[in-house]
Amino acid sequence: MPTVDDILEQVGEFGWFQKQAFLTLSLLSAAFAPICVGIVFLGFTPDHRCQSPGVAELSQRCGWSPAEELNYTVPGLGPADEAFLSQCRRYEVDWNQSALSCVDPLASLATNRSYLPLGPCQDGWVYDTPGSSIVTEFNLVCADSWKLDLFQACLNAGFLFGSLGIGYVADRFGRKLCLLGTVLVNAVSGVLMAFAPNYISLLLFRLLQGLVSKGNWMAGYTLITEFVGSGSRRTVAIMYQMAFTVGLVALTGLAYVLPHWRWLQLAVSLPTFLFLLYYWCVPESPRWLLSQKRNTQAIKIMDHIAQKNGKLPPADLKMLSLEEDVTEKLSPSFADLFRTPRLRKRTFILMYLWFTASVLYQGLILHMGATSGNVYLDFLYSALVEFPGAFITLITIDRVGRIYPTAVSNLLAGAACLVMIFISPELHWLNIILMCVGRMGITIAFQMICLVNAELYPTFVRKAKPKENTIYLEVQTSEPLGT
Repeated sequence: MPTVDDILEQVGEFGWFQKQAFLTLSLLSAAFAPICVGIVFLGFTPDHRCQSPGVAELSQRCGWSPAEELNYTVPGLGPADEAFLSQCRRYEVDWNQSALSCVDPLASLATNRSYLPLGPCQDGWVYDTPGSSIVTEFNLVCADSWKLDLFQACLNAGFLFGSLGIGYVADRFGRKLCLLGTVLVNAVSGVLMAFAPNYISLLLFRLLQGLVSKGNWMAGYTLITEFVGSGSRRTVAIMYQMAFTVGLVALTGLAYVLPHWRWLQLAVSLPTFLFLLYYWCVPESPRWLLSQKRNTQAIKIMDHIAQKNGKLPPADLKMLSLEEDVTEKLSPSFADLFRTPRLRKRTFILMYLWFTASVLYQGLILHMGATSGNVYLDFLYSALVEFPGAFITLITIDRVGRIYPTAVSNLLAGAACLVMIFISPELHWLNIILMCVGRMGITIAFQMICLVNAELYPTFVRKAKPKENTIYLEVQTSEPLGT
């Protein structure tokens, strides 16, 4: 009896239907980028100083320039290690008293400013930015700066716990239903985040978005890899992830045009409601339908694929069956990942690779957002280097294999990050070059890990894994990792 791959060899492994489905589902990958790294713009921390009542009026009366106002009224201006004083402390001075002169007003209160008492910013902060961010709106600076990290941590926690459940939902209720459900929750939570009245509600909506957004991305990834033939899956998988880079580039332009975080959040959230139209545009995976014994529906979809590709359905289409595999009779579990010495070794190596790649990728992006001179240009440069990284992966994946590109790309990224430690922040251009080199290296590593992760495990073990259990990739020409 023919399998799905047998039929696709006859009606087209990557024909018009698959190309249309790929372009459609790739929008999900692009839309995931603002969620994953949007904190660079949503949580931008501009230069700031304490709000001191009376300073603005005194500055206006004396006709000070902005530089003179800072020099006369803000403590700690000077060495970089005194930045905390200028941003988080203020002089305990009544700036409304008439005795203050316009030339060095503090001279009449103390011969040396270091003797003047300092206090916290009880009246808020003044931010040097024409736009806004969650930092400026909720004052996430100084003693509350940790709340910005918590904001991103909620998203990552959502990724973790959501991944544990989304795989089960996709296997139990179907890829398409999982896709549409996560799209709806993701879109609603994104819009609600733009209208969050306080910090607590902002965290809750961000956590909810994290719970479904990674699953949304994975559902699209799964569908497109199950629509194409075995010969095209690697290329499609890499190109789908390249669409994420397109989303990064688009995010840069949107953030530049919309410097206010609520408008930016709406701009990246409202279009995702259009993904609900996939109910009519994207069929269910025929492989999943066959696994659920719904052969009639699977045959209809395969017939539709043949017509879209301009091919006649094969005569034996009605005998379509799932790939035969004796391991399908086993009951998979997480324990299977550690059942044999070889599987244990592969599991621990891949876990380590996933961890280091994720930390390094996000770390480079967040570091760039915190230290860049022009956050828009620097973010764009570092995003663009992901394109050659993806092309290198496409070129080397079948010619060189998996081990050497994975090792070299990780070594390149690690070396670039290590050298950055010893480079002065004043050499901004050199730091950006090293950051881009590291970003390209870790991008290649990510692409390789995604492929290797699905190729090194037996089918029944892959099905037990929460993130990869819905991807049916053939085990071909993969070198044993760590053996």
